[in-house]
Amino acid sequence: MNKIFIMLTAIVVSINAFGQNKYYGRVISENKAGLSGATITSVENPENGVVADFDGNFEILLRNTNKVKISYVGFESKITKLTKTFNTIILNEAQTGLEEVVISASRELQKRSEVPASISTISARQIQESKAFGLEQLVNEVPGVFMSTSKAAGNEQHFMSVRSPISTRSIFLYLEDGLPIRPTAVFNHNSLLEINNTSLQKIEVLKGPASSIYGSEAIGASFNFITQDPTFNPSGSLGFQLNDLGLSRYEAEYSQYLGKKVGFYVGSQYVQRKNGPIEYSDYEKFGLTFKSKVNFSSSLEWTNVLDLINYRSDMTGSLGENDFRTGEYLSDQTFTNRTDNSLRLRSTLDKEWNSKNKTTFNFIFRDNTMGQIPSYRVTQFREQGQLTGSGSGEINSNGFNSYVGIIQHKTDFKFWNSTLITGVSLDYSPQKYFANPIQVQVDVETHKNTGYTIDKNNFLLNYRANILNYAGYAQYEISPIQKLKVTGAIRFDKFQYDYNNLIEDVAGPEDAITRYQNWSPKIGFNYNFSKALGIYGNYAVGFTPPETSNLYRNSFVGAGGRVFDLKPSNYNNYELGGYFNLPSRVKLDLALYMLNGKNTLISLRNGNDEFYYTNAGKTRSYGIEYGVTYFPVSSLRITHSGSLARHRYIKFFQNGVDYSGTDRETAPRYTSFTEISYHPSFLTHLNISANNTMVGRYNTSFEGQVISEDGGHSTATYKGYSIFNLKASYTLKRFEFWGQVLNIFDSLYAVEASYNIYRKENSYTIGNPRAFHLGVKYNF
Repeated sequence: MNKIFIMLTAIVVSINAFGQNKYYGRVISENKAGLSGATITSVENPENGVVADFDGNFEILLRNTNKVKISYVGFESKITKLTKTFNTIILNEAQTGLEEVVISASRELQKRSEVPASISTISARQIQESKAFGLEQLVNEVPGVFMSTSKAAGNEQHFMSVRSPISTRSIFLYLEDGLPIRPTAVFNHNSLLEINNTSLQKIEVLKGPASSIYGSEAIGASFNFITQDPTFNPSGSLGFQLNDLGLSRYEAEYSQYLGKKVGFYVGSQYVQRKNGPIEYSDYEKFGLTFKSKVNFSSSLEWTNVLDLINYRSDMTGSLGENDFRTGEYLSDQTFTNRTDNSLRLRSTLDKEWNSKNKTTFNFIFRDNTMGQIPSYRVTQFREQGQLTGSGSGEINSNGFNSYVGIIQHKTDFKFWNSTLITGVSLDYSPQKYFANPIQVQVDVETHKNTGYTIDKNNFLLNYRANILNYAGYAQYEISPIQKLKVTGAIRFDKFQYDYNNLIEDVAGPEDAITRYQNWSPKIGFNYNFSKALGIYGNYAVGFTPPETSNLYRNSFVGAGGRVFDLKPSNYNNYELGGYFNLPSRVKLDLALYMLNGKNTLISLRNGNDEFYYTNAGKTRSYGIEYGVTYFPVSSLRITHSGSLARHRYIKFFQNGVDYSGTDRETAPRYTSFTEISYHPSFLTHLNISANNTMVGRYNTSFEGQVISEDGGHSTATYKGYSIFNLKASYTLKRFEFWGQVLNIFDSLYAVEASYNIYRKENSYTIGNPRAFHLGVKYNF
């Protein structure tokens, strides 16, 4: 009897196993990173499914079928047939869906449709297709963002405008992998010099104040540059680019996992610029990024990122009215320059305690030194309007170290699908700064500054300042009904600048301790009518304290005097927006905002051509930002984004004159970016695109009035510009080839124009003339 039972059991097992096969594989993104948590389910039997491990690996047992569906949040799902060999499945990032995943709004992964703010992503695919050689070619695709650099006169230094005038002010926060690149109070406009473009995997732009999570400087927008992850299999690339503006760029990448637990990525670039259209505008930059991941277990991951940047640039200065109009792109400078050496180390430990609790521990170390002989501080002496052959300037150095710790904990609750995020942060950044005067020799015939001598025994400034910022924050998300999510957040920041003047009897204010503190609340909602349509709204408070350079070298501060009384700038943002997506056809984003500023910090020039800083009472920026992507057919994509805005002084008195109710300087009312991209279906490896950047007219002086007239041209305004570019790329096996024509019609334009009260005319930072850019890349 037992034998019969055993035989029957064997027959049943054999019948049940008949037609079953085990399949193996790995789910990866376009950049070959494993997609942890991707789901693989049988098309015939959706209840039969598995989840990929930390690096995207899976194995699944299927019966009488080999067809599966692979899904991952933020990526386009795919149905495919598995083979008996190892299956590598590549998922593409969703381009038009609300399911795309972002991290910048809370330092945690969440769907775009759950963020009560205007946030845009530039995906790995967009970065790969753009063939950009400057960050502005990427971020300007984001509605409401205008970043400008001059390829003719510039050197990766930039101007930015998001819900604000075009400027270099510290109202934008620059992050790498969600952590600030520079500390508060140390000029963060230079942060983007310290980005290695080669290492970028994704860019997220969160517009409006984000101080409730990130603290100060997150006012107009926060830019999060996300670095490449290691790939499971060995991969890499070699690239080279050049153009006829004197620029050449070399790139190299390599990535792999050593076994199943340890992976690394290394990416490097070297950029050099020589003999550009503007005299004395050479620069060079070396960047290196090393990233490692150690997966101790499925619930514990350790990530380290090391960035090294070495940068040097000539500092040509801006052009005067006559030189700009006549094309005489000569420079008075022969020795002004800027150097930047930075090291940044980030170490992150992610621990998932269970399915509901996760803690992230971050440590950052920064070591930066920036030295310069700034062209904007060189003055040529004159007597009765004639050059005397001498002048003055300075050489300075600004260095700091940073020790940063950030701990964040996330807890998910069953109650109304709610989530609580709490965190604390500490940033201690000792800073040292000195400036020596220089005596400048001037050629009276050519007007060039030909040489200089340093007075090492004399100082304009020499101080140390210990900058301490500690903060705590909390954010709570709750969905009382399925379609509605409400988010509330608050953060408390406290700052202390401990200033020690090393030459108190010679120059600069007396020793002082300056303290600031601030509460930053935010409340918002998302209501998603469907997976294709949603709206959001928010009220958010942002702030930024004065920088140390604003306080200690302001021209109103004399030797032994008191530190200048600058107040923190505070902003209240009101925003309402919406998003609509019809997959593979239309994507639409819309945002209306009003940003009210109090004690907005602005820079002015006095009659001696010196910059100084002051608070401007009250300001208001309001407008509409929009972006639309349309696919008339699968091979054609049309993208258009723009901003219609007003930037006003609500309350501002200067030198006894009331400028309240006037438009702010360098504040165009209209900016836009338009691109048409074509992927022929009969030649899938070819991509052709044309784009246009448009900037409207704006005032160049805060007075908002005509200073003088020259041939009908107002020197107190700039007319703006419209520039067209053309691009084509082709992939041949492992090689990529591309070319760009910049400024097709060779239009004369300036990426920034401002009124120089000393020269009584506009000063221009010139845009690139027509130029040809070529590149090649080998992938392995």
